[in-house]
Amino acid sequence: MFDPSTCLSVVSLSGSPAADSRSGALLRFVERRLGARAAQVTQLALRELPPADLLLARAETPAIRAAIAAVRDADLVLVATPVYKAAYSGLLKTFLDLLPPDALRGKLVLPLATGGSPGHLLALEYALKPVLAALGARHLLDAVFVPDNAWRDRGGGEPAVEVVERIDEALRGLTRMPMLAAEPC
Repeated sequence: MFDPSTCLSVVSLSGSPAADSRSGALLRFVERRLGARAAQVTQLALRELPPADLLLARAETPAIRAAIAAVRDADLVLVATPVYKAAYSGLLKTFLDLLPPDALRGKLVLPLATGGSPGHLLALEYALKPVLAALGARHLLDAVFVPDNAWRDRGGGEPAVEVVERIDEALRGLTRMPMLAAEPC
């Protein structure tokens, strides 16, 4: 289990349109790996935001404003998405488009993705990371991609041992981030 020296306010963005998804399971697993170091975790299932507000870019509605505020108030942003047709989900894209230009500046960001084959991992590098950078993200932890066959039960409940090792290595990157204050949990 990861154990950095500071407490973090965490927001987790689930970009899957499905309520029961591997990317959602990955997100919950990473939240558990953070353990007590996450002082607060705000879970945002983007599929639960009003669809019309997302599609029509209504950033001033109460639900969208609250979601944007959760990102603004977080120290660590976990971004999880399934990969469809070599890109992150359209649901995630519509939400990211509503964030202010510097919404991720000064924040730690951990990109997470699931997909049908290892070839989909390039979606993190060539599709998602550039958008995160455009939103001001400069402190990206090592992205974690999990192909469908890398789950112990094939259903997305528990990732394989090698995936857990990659997650823990990505979370160890938090200890190398200079902006973390020495605030005990």
